[in-house]
Amino acid sequence: MDIRELQGYASFFMTVFLVVVLYWYIVYLYRSEKKGEKDYEKLGNIALDDELDSTPVNTSDPLPNDKKEQNK
Repeated sequence: MDIRELQGYASFFMTVFLVVVLYWYIVYLYRSEKKGEKDYEKLGNIALDDELDSTPVNTSDPLPNDKKEQNK
């Protein structure tokens, strides 16, 4: 087994690994959007709607830890 054969196997397995990771990430994004955790379409509009007077993308309340720090 020479170096070219090893490079071929490594290239093949790296390609398969990256394809699996890509599909896992796509499924993760799809599921999190379906659950309502994040709206990626709104986040995608950040670059298009970049004005000082535009409305914020994330209008949720601060995290509970942030509220505690604000009350101190």
